[in-house]
Amino acid sequence: MDRDGFGPRGARSRLRIAGFVCCTGSPGMWGPAATSSAQLAVADINRRGGILGREIEFSVYDAGGPIEDVLDRAEQAIASDDVDLIMGMHTSAVRVALRGLITRSKIPYIYTPVYEGGERTPGVIAIGETPRWQNRPSIHWLAEAKRVSRWYLIGSDYVWPWQSHRAVKRYIKETGGLVVGEEFVPVGEDNHEAQLERIRAAKPDVVLISLIGTDSVTFNRAFADAGLAATTLRFAGCFDETALLGIGADKTENLYCASGYFPSVGSREGDDFRDRYRAMFGAFAPPVGSCSESAYEGFCLLEAAAKRAGTLDMRPLLAAADNLVYRGPRGPVTVRNGHARMPMYLAEADGLDFRVIKPI
Repeated sequence: MDRDGFGPRGARSRLRIAGFVCCTGSPGMWGPAATSSAQLAVADINRRGGILGREIEFSVYDAGGPIEDVLDRAEQAIASDDVDLIMGMHTSAVRVALRGLITRSKIPYIYTPVYEGGERTPGVIAIGETPRWQNRPSIHWLAEAKRVSRWYLIGSDYVWPWQSHRAVKRYIKETGGLVVGEEFVPVGEDNHEAQLERIRAAKPDVVLISLIGTDSVTFNRAFADAGLAATTLRFAGCFDETALLGIGADKTENLYCASGYFPSVGSREGDDFRDRYRAMFGAFAPPVGSCSESAYEGFCLLEAAAKRAGTLDMRPLLAAADNLVYRGPRGPVTVRNGHARMPMYLAEADGLDFRVIKPI
């Protein structure tokens, strides 16, 4: 055993980071690509000499399954595995459950995926897309360019869709639109016949989908099989190329998405990331979309904040992470008051890929 890897937290040569990634359950479909994205970030940083001279030691913990089990794993990681920082690539329900433990343990926690916004917990930095910058301009564009006015909202039954829909309703009202139906579906539900019947009866112009992971895949398949895809637009907030593969190229008609990262954007940073990912994991590696690429972004933020602070102690590190601009595959990202502003794009599904329509 390498004894350099042990000792008091912060006093050893390696920086221990626990990646809490959904590897099981509905959002588990992003687990392989998110893990690979994080591993690529660790390899890139360690090749540059680590963070402040400390090589990163990265371990993955499953953030799927019952919340109580995830909390047990987090307590184990902090108490027994002696981690220095937690990187969260999981649902908002897990983040909300972990906040108390993070606050008590005084360990920095970087949360990377799309989420509902409003995170203010001391020690937590959320860098994912939020409704204000993701949904609002998309809703305005759909209202103006596609002349939609009747909206049906469907989401998984947990905090991200609950809070996101509250914001979405305000944005729809700004355009003069009308919400003709809304419902929340238990996570893991794969029979959508009843929901599709209600959607058909409501006659919306567009369905806003806040279902998570494989739940969104089964819903979108059923939506197309029911003949709705040709007549009703779809707009999804937590969606990427992995989901398109699950749906199938013939079932993605009139499906839109907004995100801070699409492989098809064609930026230098994004292309470099894609090339390094393929070089490390091969041509048949799990496809990387916005949900899994965010894992790489978390390490970009950490490296920039540590360089600015000159230390990995929690308080100065978190202070340095605020009002900070870092660069990653998404381009320049500004973090202020615990939230991130990044380039954002609206795209339309084109078979198994997304075609970017415009920056928003």
